[in-house]
Amino acid sequence: MSIKLRISIILTLSHCLFVNPAASRDTILQGQQPLRVWESLYSAEKVFRLQFFSPGTSKSWYLGIFHNTPSNFPDYRREFYLKAVWVANRDNPIADASGSIMIDTHGNLKITYSGGNVPSVFSSAPAAARNVSATLLDNGNFVLSGLNPDGSVNGTLWQSFDYPTDTLLPGMKLGIDFRTGNRWSLTSWISDEVPASGSFTIGGDPNGTSRLVLWWQGNVYRTSGPWINGHFVNSDSSELCAGFSYISNENEKYLIYSANKTDTWAKLVMDWDGYVADEEGPITELQNILCGNDVCTGKTLPECRKDDNYFFETRRGYLDDGYKPDGYHNMSMFDCWDNCVRNCSCIAYASITENGTGCEIWSEVKRFYPYVTTTSREINFLKKNTHKWWAWLIIALSGTILLAFIILCYLRNFRPKSEKQRTLQEFEDAITLSDKYNKTSDKIDKTMRQVHFLSFKSIAMATNNFSIENKLGEGGFGPVYKGKLPGGQEIAIKRLSRNSGQGLTEFKNEILLIAKVQHTNLVKLLGCSIEGQEKILIYEYMPNKSLDYFLFDHSRRGLLNWTNRLSVIKGVAQGLVYLHEYSRLKVIHRDLKASNILLDQNMNPKISDFGMARIFGATQSEANTNRIVGTYGYMSPEYAGKGIVSLKTDVFSFGVLVLEIVSGKKNYYSYDSEHSLNLIGFAWELWKEGRVLEVMDSTLDISHRDQMVRCINVGLLCVQDHAADRPSMTDVVSMLTNDSLHLSTPKQPAFYIEISAQKTHKEISLEKNCTNGLTMSVMEAR
Repeated sequence: MSIKLRISIILTLSHCLFVNPAASRDTILQGQQPLRVWESLYSAEKVFRLQFFSPGTSKSWYLGIFHNTPSNFPDYRREFYLKAVWVANRDNPIADASGSIMIDTHGNLKITYSGGNVPSVFSSAPAAARNVSATLLDNGNFVLSGLNPDGSVNGTLWQSFDYPTDTLLPGMKLGIDFRTGNRWSLTSWISDEVPASGSFTIGGDPNGTSRLVLWWQGNVYRTSGPWINGHFVNSDSSELCAGFSYISNENEKYLIYSANKTDTWAKLVMDWDGYVADEEGPITELQNILCGNDVCTGKTLPECRKDDNYFFETRRGYLDDGYKPDGYHNMSMFDCWDNCVRNCSCIAYASITENGTGCEIWSEVKRFYPYVTTTSREINFLKKNTHKWWAWLIIALSGTILLAFIILCYLRNFRPKSEKQRTLQEFEDAITLSDKYNKTSDKIDKTMRQVHFLSFKSIAMATNNFSIENKLGEGGFGPVYKGKLPGGQEIAIKRLSRNSGQGLTEFKNEILLIAKVQHTNLVKLLGCSIEGQEKILIYEYMPNKSLDYFLFDHSRRGLLNWTNRLSVIKGVAQGLVYLHEYSRLKVIHRDLKASNILLDQNMNPKISDFGMARIFGATQSEANTNRIVGTYGYMSPEYAGKGIVSLKTDVFSFGVLVLEIVSGKKNYYSYDSEHSLNLIGFAWELWKEGRVLEVMDSTLDISHRDQMVRCINVGLLCVQDHAADRPSMTDVVSMLTNDSLHLSTPKQPAFYIEISAQKTHKEISLEKNCTNGLTMSVMEAR
């Protein structure tokens, strides 16, 4: 049984230092001014740029090609596209910021710095070539070209596409050129932050077959089946294989990667741990292709490492000095794990740098010092289940035990399933059923791996047996408690009430959705518990509670200045764009409201409570439902009246939320003594009269009036009566981030007329004050 170590280090802007370019160029010319660290080389349409960079905590400098992400690029996508797609000097970095790249008089493209020359990126083969130039193309290819002595074009002298690093862009190849002996392959970085060549390489079979080969430390690790009729023989005709074409002739054999011509962001990345990933994460299907038909040739574990041994990562801290194996400086974390797991005395391992490189292992128990400082690090320990001496006695009595087991199984077939068994079975059925909405969704086993199951006993300990002092509040789902895990991590715990109007359906729905959608503006599910009739969800704890805790309280709303409120509006909009457009599942939240927006320690918003969310197919735009759920005041008219749910359902709720954030008022209250208008109607009347700033919260500074009016405009566009008139959330983000974008005039909103004492719907109020914002409410049609 193989053991896989997976450490996910998110590469953010703070991890990768770029020099802010004072100048930009489109070409490097022979014999002319070199490109220095403060300059960038852009492709014609500015899709890519070439620039020096210093990643992570490193003091080394590299020359790399990057996607030129726009300023309004979503943060959750920026993390993936921030990483260089090609690095010129990955194994020969320069030591300071004095570097430059130039084409010398001989046509050699080289990097120089104050300490000397780095080996040339390229030496031009035709000595007679002149007027050599280097250009970055819009497909990310860095091309060197020149002229013959007679002035004719010499063509491409060299191109970066022939020497990939860890990233495969559309147009790149994996295979071999028999004429030059050049092999097109990807080699991983040694860590997420260090571009040096890592342990894993993927490419075409050097023997000339159509197989795909994965090497680890220079040895064949995994091999695919041959490519036949548009796919590998050990896979179906999949979406992944559809992105490749196989070319074979006497000169070359290769797989070439292709993508939609309009998709300038497509790329595949070879991670440091041997997994190939796209924007959504590691491509499991590719791993299956590389391991199909029992063609895996990876190393086997030693006898001392049984299936009951596994590593887990602790919080940051210290151990006394350990042992550094041979070649430890150039080891990745995967190599370090392998070194430890093959050493039967090893009980822990860790990298030796903040950049995740190097290796140190421990062969005996040392004292752990759980002090978190800038120099502490993550240490991985081995947990081993030891067999008791009486295990051999059990084996000796195996005949008796086997007989008892057979009898037990026989009797069990005539007994009804326990509550826990029924719950787990229903949970698995729900996840399997969800696949019909999303053809590319993960199977049950992957979903279950993404969710941590905790025992009820451990949760009871974390909450001091669900003491009243730890209770944060109560919603439609049930009570919410604050807890603390043994390591000190604070958590929020939702415990399903047995008499709740909501239950297993919402419980399953929330686990399914949050396990598959990850975004900085979505609350993170840490785990769950299913024991007997207990159904519990565990979330990251939000110390600043929910938005309504501040927004609708006279003594606290002054703590929300305009900068905080605008940040909340933009953050919620980004989260909805992700749910609607970019997540693996197209998700409609259906219960977006102030109490479901949680605030972290920096007042950043996170959308919570996905129990009522609806999954849509990739091409599905709207649907009808007989079960209308949500909260009065946030529901769109077509949903509340006809049960029609679409992406514009969330857009309407977002519009209401924007108006509440700007005004500090709840929508379902009356704000006009003469006409009993709700907040939407009140804002609409003031808008028509040119007095819309009167809806603004009196605690806010009027100096931001232009931004406030713009937000009110956006809010009124989102609550227009007809769903077709409302903008998409992608358009909303553009309106909020681009001040030069002209906004249209809103039409008459929905529900702006007088509030009647006789409502057309029966409201079942299940909502109570929950200071961590984890609440629900339901509305049913009469």
